[in-house]
Amino acid sequence: MRLVIARCSVDYAGRLTAHLPSAPRLILVKADGSVSIHADDRAYKPLNWMSPPCTLKEGDDNVWTVVNKAGEKLIITMEDVLHDSSHELGVDPGLIKDGVEAHLQELLADRIETLGDGWTLIRREYPTAIGPVDILCRDADGATVAVEIKRRGEIDGVEQLTRYLELLNRDPHLAPVKGVFAAQEIKPQARVLATDRGIGCAVLDYNALRGIEDDKLRLF
Repeated sequence: MRLVIARCSVDYAGRLTAHLPSAPRLILVKADGSVSIHADDRAYKPLNWMSPPCTLKEGDDNVWTVVNKAGEKLIITMEDVLHDSSHELGVDPGLIKDGVEAHLQELLADRIETLGDGWTLIRREYPTAIGPVDILCRDADGATVAVEIKRRGEIDGVEQLTRYLELLNRDPHLAPVKGVFAAQEIKPQARVLATDRGIGCAVLDYNALRGIEDDKLRLF
């Protein structure tokens, strides 16, 4: 991983255009090729980013140009580089999920049609630059759906799924991507936030998915 702290401005040109005026920022260049720009006033979400596969070209004029396979560009104009270092992190073992939560993911992937007739699984643990999506699947109409699974569904889980959706919808091979927030219990505040963002909610019955009793999974 390469860490660069610099005063810079950033322009994004693609399906949308965006501009970040000059300010000190942290730029992360990861081994997977992704590039993300961060500020110091938020915990995790980058101001802008480019997902892999993409290429980074550092010009002699202190301008970085990051281009993805769709031709979208992230242009970073460096004004003053305060820090530039590289570190080898190696292979990360990944997040170890709660036993029930991990089993819910496995069971739902095996029975993805319980979310709706005609639904099909694309992949469990679908990789992205900001972490794996629990389940990526398609609904009966062929639309891509990202499913985030929690034992207890709270606001932070909805925020996590929102970040995945923002990233996945940049991929023209997947977009448009819808979201489903699935949990054994979903807190009212989380349901309100999910509904406001157009994300569906599914209440999971662990025993039903295990085949112990009739299927009671409900998708709202």
